[in-house]
Amino acid sequence: MESQGRGPIIPEQCPEAEQASTWRFPRTFWTANGVELFERAAYYGTFIALALYLTDVVGFSDVAAGWIGAGFASLIYLLPFVTGAAADRIGFRPALIIAFLLLAAGYAALGLFPHKLPVLLALGLIVVGGSFVKPTITGTVAKCSDSANRARAYSLFYMMVNIGSFTGKTVAKPVRTMLGLDYVPLYSSGAALVALLLVLFLYWPTENGEQRPRSAAESVRGLVTVLKNGRFLALILITAGFWAIQGQLYASLPKYVLRMVGPEASPEWYANVNPLVVVLMVVPITHLVRRFSAVTSIGISLALVPCSALLMAFSGLVKTPFHLLGYALHPITVMMVAGIAVQGLAECFLSPRYLEYASKQAPPGQEGLYMGYAQVNTFFAWLFGFALSGYLLDAFCPDPNKLRAAGLSAAAVERAYAHAPYLWYTFAGIGFAAFAALLVFRWVTGRLDRGRRA
Repeated sequence: MESQGRGPIIPEQCPEAEQASTWRFPRTFWTANGVELFERAAYYGTFIALALYLTDVVGFSDVAAGWIGAGFASLIYLLPFVTGAAADRIGFRPALIIAFLLLAAGYAALGLFPHKLPVLLALGLIVVGGSFVKPTITGTVAKCSDSANRARAYSLFYMMVNIGSFTGKTVAKPVRTMLGLDYVPLYSSGAALVALLLVLFLYWPTENGEQRPRSAAESVRGLVTVLKNGRFLALILITAGFWAIQGQLYASLPKYVLRMVGPEASPEWYANVNPLVVVLMVVPITHLVRRFSAVTSIGISLALVPCSALLMAFSGLVKTPFHLLGYALHPITVMMVAGIAVQGLAECFLSPRYLEYASKQAPPGQEGLYMGYAQVNTFFAWLFGFALSGYLLDAFCPDPNKLRAAGLSAAAVERAYAHAPYLWYTFAGIGFAAFAALLVFRWVTGRLDRGRRA
């Protein structure tokens, strides 16, 4: 069957995929997950340091860095509408080879040329390379599973993604503190090269001789196909509220904790609480909610995520240190870790079931199309969330270099940070709005379904 739109046709049908409920999957599934692990390690290693890099090394303001981060993070989830069609024409394996060559070159250039124009060009290479990867890998997972085991397949996939995320951020911390911010992208370049070697030597997909490349017109028709699915489009927009909050681990958290706690803070390891919780909990939680509808599981997630932002906001209300095993912990550290842990738990309820929902919305033969469009929620979330972060940081938790340059007194500097938790209250409000929208979605779709059965 021909696939249209954003996600490329996966040139392997995985005929060996199990047809019964199982945790066993074919070699193609595991190879794709290994490639994704290293790509995510590269991406998140640089991503957690990007906001700091843009301001502290390159010299952009918080607002400008917010917009650059918004463009970078969101375009990776938009460009696959174009790169997916290109991958259909050249084949899955060649597309991944090109992707990782671009990623390795882009990360290397980002670290080697820390000036405004070269940095923007390097980020462009990373965006193009990264845009080939996501729909092909998630589409492979869909092809290598069926309706009986797809939720399990995506829980395993998501666990591997988070192992990559955890590894990337764990290594980024000592690289940043011992070598410097500009070495973090060089580490990511090395991880991208490892992924390239996996593609070159371990992945040989079986080409489907009946498939043919898509034209630009077919890609546009694929876009229209998905946009006409009102339920899917509504859920894309609603779940964007979750990812707008989750994106603040990279947009706001690094600057917030370094400015509020001090240079000894470890934002990379704070953020690592999220993938750690996901790795440990995503499989058991997916099993726990296996009899729930996908929308119910997503609703639990959207109820939890604004609570995570509130915990982060409450860090500004606690003034005394926490003591654990003889160590005094900064209250912001404790509340941030608590909030991020709740956010990781929420993600376990959301992501596998959301991907399952998206795959089941797809007509036969259009899994790649729908799995590609499933990522559009992150495009909207990070375009909005990263840009908003720049303004909120500038207003409530400003760059200390900017304050020093203005010659403010110590009392004036303290007043400048007095309302820093407002940043997190803002995102908590976005989370509550997303939860309310899901309740409306469920009520409306329930009435429509009952009307059809009547």
